[in-house]
Amino acid sequence: MDIVLGIIIFLFIIFVMYNLFAIVRIFVKWYFGDFFNRYLLVARLDPLYKKPIQKYLKYYQQLNPSDKGIFEKRVQKFINQKQFVARGMKTISDEMKALIAGSAIQLTFGYPSIYFTHFKRILVYPDSYYSEISQQYHKGEVNMGGLIVLSWKNFVEGYIDYEDGINLGIHEMAHALRLENAIANEEYGFLDDEVLRKWTDLSFQEISKMNEGESDFFRTYAATNSQEFFAVAVENFFEKSTDFYDWHPEMYNTLVKILNQNPLTLGRLS
Repeated sequence: MDIVLGIIIFLFIIFVMYNLFAIVRIFVKWYFGDFFNRYLLVARLDPLYKKPIQKYLKYYQQLNPSDKGIFEKRVQKFINQKQFVARGMKTISDEMKALIAGSAIQLTFGYPSIYFTHFKRILVYPDSYYSEISQQYHKGEVNMGGLIVLSWKNFVEGYIDYEDGINLGIHEMAHALRLENAIANEEYGFLDDEVLRKWTDLSFQEISKMNEGESDFFRTYAATNSQEFFAVAVENFFEKSTDFYDWHPEMYNTLVKILNQNPLTLGRLS
């Protein structure tokens, strides 16, 4: 009887300690905010993922040493949270996972707690793929069902030329960013509404100019609708930062506020 009572007391103590730890963890996360997300909840990046990031991601290469460490941990956390699914090929390589995760963290680097929670699965095709829904070939898409879909060939092409303003990974992650902000979950509403309203005004003004043939800084696809305009603008924000700022400083600085980062000062120590 004493043995049974001892076991019950022991299990009760374990239960209390476990829940106490959970409560402390929640409190620390709330109290320390970004510090907790940046440093305490993420593991070091697996070397298999680190090599392609170091080799191919110019964004990462330009970060200062401290931010590189943060970027690496966030890439690992993103990979841990997602299911990568191969379509039309045998498997998803470590390089694919690393670079896709890197494109997502590049977009969200100004928001340490954002990992696109709604998007659980990332589908990767070897090339452009046919959609039964739209009955067209696509290079990538993001949908409300929680999927991010990418053509690996087109994704890679986006990182071959860092200055052409065309990058499929950045483009699709920009769509995911806006959708994540609008979906009711723990990451809901992280973008500033007032800044978004200003962006909407600026974007519709520019779309109107493009349709009238009065503006050609962005490729014509940007004028398709406001969502595509945002995604194309973000591509240029990262790949043609100086040209973008010189062309339209107000629009550029509004994106700085939306994304909470500025590529023109990337890597500079504060």
